Amino acid sequence: MIDNFALAVSHGLIALTIWLLLRRPDLDREAAATANDPAPATPERPGRRPRA
Repeated sequence: MIDNFALAVSHGLIALTIWLLLRRPDLDREAAATANDPAPATPERPGRRPRA
């Protein structure tokens, strides 16, 4: 049988994670795409150098 404490801890951590993610301020904003700010031609990936 599954321990009630283990269930409470796992579900509590999931609830804490969801609560912290929902409190993020960047969830309330959308990046508006405008004609004056075109998207970059190639997305930059951290840790990679461009080919020579």
